[in-house]
Amino acid sequence: MKDVLIIIPTYNEIENIENIIISTINLYPTINILIVDDNSPDLTFKKVEDLMLKFKDQLFLLKRLKKEGLGTAYVAGFKWALKNKFNYVFEMDADLSHNPHDIKRILEPMLENNYDISIGSRYIKGINVVNWPLSRIILSYTASLYVRFITRMKIKDSTSGYICYKKSVLDSIDLDNIKFTGYAFQIEMKYKSYLKNFKIIEVPIIFSDRKFGISKLNGSIISEAIFGVIAMRIKKIFNIKF
Repeated sequence: MKDVLIIIPTYNEIENIENIIISTINLYPTINILIVDDNSPDLTFKKVEDLMLKFKDQLFLLKRLKKEGLGTAYVAGFKWALKNKFNYVFEMDADLSHNPHDIKRILEPMLENNYDISIGSRYIKGINVVNWPLSRIILSYTASLYVRFITRMKIKDSTSGYICYKKSVLDSIDLDNIKFTGYAFQIEMKYKSYLKNFKIIEVPIIFSDRKFGISKLNGSIISEAIFGVIAMRIKKIFNIKF
């Protein structure tokens, strides 16, 4: 997996970061990991720097000056991945809600059946979420239905943050023109890829809620997603660049 890069954005993930890095590399000894840290007050980046001594030329750190949002962290990671010529680029959470064992399963359709994007999906086979409160499940599932209705995409888990892109997909998207910084970023990337007719597949996963740390979801992020989806669809209808 030398041509695979896992991008993990972090902000105050000191309780999780060592576990996710070591678990992933133990499973895939040749894989590469890029941590994009927004100058975490809990010094997550310091733990990463310590681990870089052990995993030299395999674990990398992109440290930013301040918290700027999930979307901008991934865009920075994507640009780093393209600059360093990785062919398969994953998004993955730091909190172990995304099981590293699923990396191989998500990657397989791309290697064997030439898919351009492979999504770790919570909703392709029912609802596969563990330890979320019912209100959070309803919010997430309803959001996916809403996105499908508005955008007409056939993707069942459009807000999934466990996803792999081929280099060619990232090359084709104007990363400087990505508008959203919260979870709407996940929808925007999928929608722009969908409109470019890339081959997309969803792979069923089981999503487990974080055990440590605090979720970054808040009202402004939800609002961005609701109104952002409508704005994207309107621009598509009127052929306005977005």
